[in-house]
Amino acid sequence: MDAPFVLGKHSFTSRLFLGTGKYASFEETARALEISGTECVTVAVRRVNLDPKAGESLLDHIDRERYTILPNTAGCYDAESAVRTARLSREILDTNLVKLEVLGDTQTLLPDPIGTLDATRELVADGFEVLVYTSDDPRLCVRLEEAGATAVMPAGSPIGSGQGILNPNAIRIVRELVTVPVIVDAGVGTASDVALAMELGVEGVLLNTGVASAREPLRMAAAMRDACRAGRNAFLAGRIPRKLYANASSPTDGLIQPAARPATRTDATTTSGA
Repeated sequence: MDAPFVLGKHSFTSRLFLGTGKYASFEETARALEISGTECVTVAVRRVNLDPKAGESLLDHIDRERYTILPNTAGCYDAESAVRTARLSREILDTNLVKLEVLGDTQTLLPDPIGTLDATRELVADGFEVLVYTSDDPRLCVRLEEAGATAVMPAGSPIGSGQGILNPNAIRIVRELVTVPVIVDAGVGTASDVALAMELGVEGVLLNTGVASAREPLRMAAAMRDACRAGRNAFLAGRIPRKLYANASSPTDGLIQPAARPATRTDATTTSGA
């Protein structure tokens, strides 16, 4: 049995975190969450109806007894708006957890490193458990840990790109340099991407588009669930080292040596002629 994934004051048996955007309906969202086995779902505070008088809301379809809600600051392009959004989420959702996103621009959606670091320091001082979306720069991840981040969340590749893990070596180095949990966030396109991320030894994977925009989201939710478990088990089991040449699967010690090959007519002729 694997140990639970402890994240601040929370403990999870599933290491797959799922987003809630881009689904065809709230009902499909709820079903995908159920099939994925996730126990923590992320919600973009700026994009969710928080006023019960304004009609049906995504939050009406998330069982708070079953799932831990991880509000995020998606859509924020400076530290000030990200901090303000995080504080709003704490008032509305009654949680100190926040996935911090401070984006640099609308085209690449890459994190702004300075704004991210500033917002992390401010939110940590304000009592938040901050899970920080960041680039895969190992030194920046170290700075974010020093600023008090509960977890660092390096992107596998740009948000929604489906390119998978573009720089696995950077993720490995991040794991070596920080002691807080590492969660790969963004860019996952299919189940093999999740398995690879988990085989690198990260504590979890967060994804949204890879499931929500798949041709069959519910089937993909099951695939991502299984891939996360398989990748984690492979990491814990320990892969064999890569070698240049073959290495026989069956032992060779004690093998009976083949009998000498009898001389053929050609051999005899050659011998007598010599």
